[in-house]
Amino acid sequence: MTSRRRAPSANGAKIPASKQTLIDNPPKQSSSEEPNITISPSKWSKIIFLSSLLLLPYAYLLLIHLQIDGELKRSILINAAMSFIGFLLTLKLIPVASRYVIRRNLFGYDINKKGTSQGNIKVPESLGIVVGIVFLLVAILFQHFNFTADSIWLVEYNAALASICFMILLGFVDDVLDVPWRVKLVLPSFAALPLLMAYAGHTTIVIPKPLIPYVGLEVLDLGWIYKLYMGLLAVFCTNSINIHAGINGLEVGQTVVVASGILIHNVMQIGASTDNPEYQQAHAFSIYLVQPLFATSLALLSYNWYPSSVFVGDTYTYFAGMTMAVVGILGHYSETLLIFFAPQVVNFLLSLPQLAGIIPCPRHRLPKFDPKTGLLTGTKDGTLVNYSLRIFGSMSEQSLCIVLLFLQAIACGFCFLLRWLLAGWYK
Repeated sequence: MTSRRRAPSANGAKIPASKQTLIDNPPKQSSSEEPNITISPSKWSKIIFLSSLLLLPYAYLLLIHLQIDGELKRSILINAAMSFIGFLLTLKLIPVASRYVIRRNLFGYDINKKGTSQGNIKVPESLGIVVGIVFLLVAILFQHFNFTADSIWLVEYNAALASICFMILLGFVDDVLDVPWRVKLVLPSFAALPLLMAYAGHTTIVIPKPLIPYVGLEVLDLGWIYKLYMGLLAVFCTNSINIHAGINGLEVGQTVVVASGILIHNVMQIGASTDNPEYQQAHAFSIYLVQPLFATSLALLSYNWYPSSVFVGDTYTYFAGMTMAVVGILGHYSETLLIFFAPQVVNFLLSLPQLAGIIPCPRHRLPKFDPKTGLLTGTKDGTLVNYSLRIFGSMSEQSLCIVLLFLQAIACGFCFLLRWLLAGWYK
């Protein structure tokens, strides 16, 4: 869900009455008018500040505090350097891609600015496709520097990339065809198939210590149930980001915050398991995919931050969700990932009555915008965005995004605190 109104179809065909709400009377244009293909420059100064706050703890742990094997650290740093190149490439490609998608009428109008001059600006859609392509390019080329032909991780690495690529394709199809919600829910199930079929890891779970006397086992093998759980996790992660959206910068911002938490968690686990190379490799595997996700997402955020120059589309939300689901599954820390996703879990629970059709669900469950004050007011729709406005009061779109990203950071911090408090007692 994004805060936009879609443009009419590119071929000029009449739009059915059921689709009229997507347009909501956009500004009139003559048939000979050339699309406005100028987008605002990236807000790189704000993004550098945000990335510094998020990356400093990770860089300190990796480079200074923790004792990490030299070869493993070398691979992580090579991946980081390639991710930085991916960041620069994404910055350059987004304006280029924006011109092409506008020419194909893949643009919208920002609903949260309706009634102002910014609400009449064509905003290019589906720019998540650029991030996805650059991410795949970096991840594929990195294999040359890290994996050998007989590497036991190579099959799962390529299966992970296949699932991510499949999800990017399905997300872009959704952006173009605007598929119904029922179909959106099952798309990640198809995209996760390459990963599930190639998965050769364990299917066991460690029983929490307080429950061992009642269960009688320390380790329980779930078999096919574990793979079913992995598929459901992929479905949740992709759709949870997609519905926790609707304001400039939120979709990409939450991904960047969660990705930074994942990086910190992985490097801490590598440093704490020097006597378990396989466990270290599992978390290094996660870093190899999350670093390019973080870097390319930062480049997109520099254009998507308020006021947004581009819309990310379902292409990005599906891609980001699938990537984080993949690393959580193959890194064997899905429980930790779900705690990182606490705001998305809350948003899903709040949204469930509307998504299930128990109460009416409008097309856009967005706050109410007052063009006179420039403030957003929460509606009765069941989203964390609206609940935050009802709790904290009306605020500007940028302030609301900052509040929601701060809540996301608190969730990540709570996860680390919880792991520290339960260490040695829970598992």
